[in-house]
Amino acid sequence: MTEMSVLIGGRAGDGINSAGLIIAHLLSRIGYRIYMYFDYPSLIKGGHNFAIIRASPEMKGACRREVDFILALNQDTLDLHRDLVRDRTTVICDSSRVKATGICIPIPGILKEEGAPAVMGNSCIIGAFTRAAGIPWAVLEEVFSRHLRKGLELNLKVARRGYEMASDHSVIPAGDSPALPILSGNEAIGLGLLHGGLDAYVAYPMTPTSNLLHFLADIADRAGLLVFHPENEIAVMLMALGLGYAGKKTAVGTSGGGFCLMTEGLSLAGANEVPVVIVLGQRAGPSTGMPTYTGQSDLHFALHAGQGEFPRLVVAPGDPKQAFTWSSLALRLAWRYQVPALILCDKTLCEGYYSFSSPAASVPRIDDAPAGTPGPSYRRYLLTDDGVSPLLFPGSPGTVIKVNSYTHDEAGITTEAAEMASLMTEKRIRKGKALENGLLDLPVIAQSGDTSSDKTLVCWGSTAGACSEVGPELGFRVIQPVVLSPFPAEKFLRATRGTHEMVVVEENAYGQLEMLLNRFGVRADASVRKYDGRPFAVEELRARLMEVVS
Repeated sequence: MTEMSVLIGGRAGDGINSAGLIIAHLLSRIGYRIYMYFDYPSLIKGGHNFAIIRASPEMKGACRREVDFILALNQDTLDLHRDLVRDRTTVICDSSRVKATGICIPIPGILKEEGAPAVMGNSCIIGAFTRAAGIPWAVLEEVFSRHLRKGLELNLKVARRGYEMASDHSVIPAGDSPALPILSGNEAIGLGLLHGGLDAYVAYPMTPTSNLLHFLADIADRAGLLVFHPENEIAVMLMALGLGYAGKKTAVGTSGGGFCLMTEGLSLAGANEVPVVIVLGQRAGPSTGMPTYTGQSDLHFALHAGQGEFPRLVVAPGDPKQAFTWSSLALRLAWRYQVPALILCDKTLCEGYYSFSSPAASVPRIDDAPAGTPGPSYRRYLLTDDGVSPLLFPGSPGTVIKVNSYTHDEAGITTEAAEMASLMTEKRIRKGKALENGLLDLPVIAQSGDTSSDKTLVCWGSTAGACSEVGPELGFRVIQPVVLSPFPAEKFLRATRGTHEMVVVEENAYGQLEMLLNRFGVRADASVRKYDGRPFAVEELRARLMEVVS
């Protein structure tokens, strides 16, 4: 059993993402693990869309710089991806739009004969791919039946026409692994939040987290979940804090521009100690930047956003398993320590698709925050040894629960008294330390490769996909800090002990993780940075690393 990559491309409106997912399910069904990257411009119609589906016996999190099949619905798909073509690459194309040597299918004629809409051209070319790859027709029927919600019979007719016009060409050997669900990173985050006890999700749609809103809205009734789309991100954050005050575990989703509008609300959460989880999907910036492309340039924004000083949790998962685990933990930790928590992800993770095996059974348990005793003596901001005050919510008998954005006393009454201001600041400091201690037994750092190597590759977020594959090939141990605030300095230093050469890989221009490491006395010997909006391909990262290592 080997691995292969399939690229399908066309115009916006050709249904390339959906077609890519069908191909992913076909390859999953015959025993492969899947990673799919989807590339598209910020256009409703036109432009060039493509998906690369990588199928392998093992889990992967990055694409290669070569493909075994190109499914071309237009000429751009061949012209723009000639660098991915090798001698063994099989081209399957729409003969009315593409001039190429390969399996050429007259798609418009087939659609006209079958009375099918233009978007079903992708079903026709998938049918031809299925035959060329030696995948049995019954597998395609099963996948279509499971994943096409409407127009199933007509899609199957069109796909059958493409299947019959092709021939066995580059047969993909079947594997023995059972098919796994294929989820996007956004869906893994959503399921993790639900596992952590999510009651409400509030968001204004903003790439790359828009699909998280759509996913949770779609399952809201079945999950007993409140999902709401207010008029802007300011309203999103304030509504979330209102829900949190009422005792509802709430998360919000956004990207950098929306998070800018949320920062005053973030500081409000720091002052009034109402828990909230923020899913912050990074994309190429600054400002609007390239809305549908990826980046890792919001790390220091997430670490320092908001006025004043208050503790926060910042986690950066690198794959769907980590996304599930740390979304669940982020929600539970936010409520245990009454702090804001940020899940720092990016377009590559959010909109990438992966074979997924749920880690729900292995997610560590987090105890609930201490509960208060109802009655007139309740103090919302009671000073405690660990800075965490007992929680009660409106509706508790005989209890006034006052939260405040001003400096306040234990009862939540505004004050400007110097002594109380110091006491409340120290309360937040103790709470931050309690959060740090609460992370000690959690998987805050991921490692792979030879842990005894004296060469260390450090990465964060979705770059872990390429790094965990290339690093071991080149003799590196790979260290990925998943928690970035409070930074697990002691564990990081222990994980990197014995290092003589350290390289930091990240997708920003200034080296934001490297700057964070410097604060804890860690100095890298070299860095590999990328900031064109595209993720590292395996071969690209390998070549870049070989340029900088001794």
